Amino acid sequence: MKEKNIGYVIFLTIVAALGGFLFGYDTAVISGTIEQVTLQYQLSSLQQGWYVGCALVGSMAGVLMAGYCGEKFGRKMSLFFSGSLFLLSGIGCAIAHTIDALVIYRIIGGVAIGMVSIISPMYISEIAIASYRGRLVAMYQLAITAGFLGAYLVNYQLLEYAVSGVAFENNTLQTVFVTEVWRAMLGMEALPALLFLLILFFIPESPRWLLLKNQQAKAVGILAKINASQLLAEEEAAVIQSKMAGQKSHTGYRVLLQSNYFKVVVIGVAIAILGQFMGVNAVLYYGPTIFKNSGLSEGDSLFYQVLVGLVNMLTTVLAIFIIDRVGRKMLVYWGVSGMIVCLALIGLYFWRGLAWSWPNEVLLFLFLSYVFCCAVSVSAVVFVLLSELYPNAIRAMAMSIAGFSLWVGTYLIGQLTPWMLEELTPHGTFWLFAAMCLPYMYIVWKHIPETAGKSLEEIEAMW
Repeated sequence: MKEKNIGYVIFLTIVAALGGFLFGYDTAVISGTIEQVTLQYQLSSLQQGWYVGCALVGSMAGVLMAGYCGEKFGRKMSLFFSGSLFLLSGIGCAIAHTIDALVIYRIIGGVAIGMVSIISPMYISEIAIASYRGRLVAMYQLAITAGFLGAYLVNYQLLEYAVSGVAFENNTLQTVFVTEVWRAMLGMEALPALLFLLILFFIPESPRWLLLKNQQAKAVGILAKINASQLLAEEEAAVIQSKMAGQKSHTGYRVLLQSNYFKVVVIGVAIAILGQFMGVNAVLYYGPTIFKNSGLSEGDSLFYQVLVGLVNMLTTVLAIFIIDRVGRKMLVYWGVSGMIVCLALIGLYFWRGLAWSWPNEVLLFLFLSYVFCCAVSVSAVVFVLLSELYPNAIRAMAMSIAGFSLWVGTYLIGQLTPWMLEELTPHGTFWLFAAMCLPYMYIVWKHIPETAGKSLEEIEAMW
């Protein structure tokens, strides 16, 4: 039997995962602009939260659009549409002249984030070889962390450049790269967005979507490239079609209320929304602000955030190598346990650390340890599970609902973190995050089956 064409599958995965890079960049770049935009437009704490959280409102709309677009127009066309929105958002943020215009372009970028957060991992899971699927879908998460790191590096380098004393004769360049350097930080997103749009022309549509749309010849042709065998492609198509017998692609959300689908939808929603209340997005969005409040300068705060992004990405590389061997659930058990310990100690640092003369390096170590535990578990596992759990006929719609819940939680964290840091104090905020880890672990233990090594059709049969 010929080996499957893993090289071709990896190529398709990398192309789709570039949407994750844009997701990560757009999400993390905001952290380096908060202080500058707040000062320039004299934002209150609630207005600051809205500036950070407005993109998440767009993301909530984007995930709902993703379900319909993914089923109606296909995975590839949906990715192309989201890439166009990323390009528009990057250019618009760089040239926006009012805070209202800036918010509008951030919302447009948020719609793109919401769409790729559903479509990219879905596409990867549907073209992946079962024994490699965890690693391949986790490459999407790796791309997100690369986007985080890219944003932190761009923010740090642009700020260093702006304060170096450089001067442009052109007033526009002087504004974008020096006096209002946050514009360059946000605008750099346009470059990878353009690359994403160009390389999307070189990938095919998802074969499972084509089979749902009764386009068997096209689906078999794509499966033949993946399997490196026409015979294996025809056999796989026959298996998929037998599982789909009597099913059809759904573009309405009402079908998710059916008893045979409802349980798995609720479980997906629970792990999606709870995962956002465990602190990771507070660290990614407000890390520089938190570090600065602990006594660091703005430049040092951004450098610490670069280290956070680096650990996040390197740990995700580790997760890619072990997720199919160790299993999804075991990664969650060990990683979330570590998160609880780190969050409790971060809270202790803010409660008594300064009085006990703990140095800033202790806080950095605890943050990096927390990011390690999160990246190797929750962050690596969530999109893998959400792309695997659902039956073929409802995958796009169910992932949209789970993604909507995820972004509702992310929005609430983005909006409320400044308020919580003020009203609950930093130590109370991080202890709350630690407490929220417990119900997440319980749901994974009690209600989610181990999916490592199983085909999507085998997982569907488990429900």
